[in-house]
Amino acid sequence: MAQSRTSADGGMETSYGFREVADGEKQGLVNEVFHKVAKRYDVMNDVMSMGMHRAWKDAMISALNPRKDSSYKVLDVAGGTGDIAFRIVEASNRLAHATVLDINGSMLAVGSERAEKKKLSDNLTFVEANAEDLPFEANSFDAYTIAFGIRNVPRIDVALKEAFRVLKRGGRLLVLEFSEVDMPLLDRVYEAWSFNAIPRFGKAITGDAEPYQYLVESIRKFPNQQDFATMIREAGFSRVTYTNYTGGIAALHSGWKL
Repeated sequence: MAQSRTSADGGMETSYGFREVADGEKQGLVNEVFHKVAKRYDVMNDVMSMGMHRAWKDAMISALNPRKDSSYKVLDVAGGTGDIAFRIVEASNRLAHATVLDINGSMLAVGSERAEKKKLSDNLTFVEANAEDLPFEANSFDAYTIAFGIRNVPRIDVALKEAFRVLKRGGRLLVLEFSEVDMPLLDRVYEAWSFNAIPRFGKAITGDAEPYQYLVESIRKFPNQQDFATMIREAGFSRVTYTNYTGGIAALHSGWKL
């Protein structure tokens, strides 16, 4: 694909996949995508990651290593269906509390229903709000996690600054996101899979290929590992690192509020 990635200087604000949209228009378009896919979100991730997203998420929780402590508080952003929050609570021996924040009510409804079935409701709070304007006081959380959601936020720099604000001193940011493949053969295979197979699978699963077309295009436009690490540093975080998974198909970025 002859589309260049956005850089640390920005560009995702008006990038709806490969299409440029007016300032302020992207959020509504993204919301509509997730209203459409909410009930099939896990299936969507299986298709887009060739099933690997489960292992990547488990690795993210291992890296976080949540404390087994009832005072431990995590904010999971863009995590409406609860996939990451459930893992965090379970890894803490059901002691930690996770606040699941999502701008999309359809996604939150799925997560809330799943939490009840898993008997995890006492450990979770579901909040409908915007990652760019978090409704929490400064220094409120021990950790901030976001998995496969940051590329859908129009103003990523603003969201990262908000993450820094709400974290306690010593708190940690973990961002899991599709990224730039760094293996020559794998990059061609994955790109062919993404642009040819995923929209077709999406149409077969949900009856609508368009949301999946946007999602694969948004992956290709998202800043690469180095540029995104720069954005995290510019938001104030220290000890910023990243770990590639499966040849860079995904990457886990880490930063600390010190």
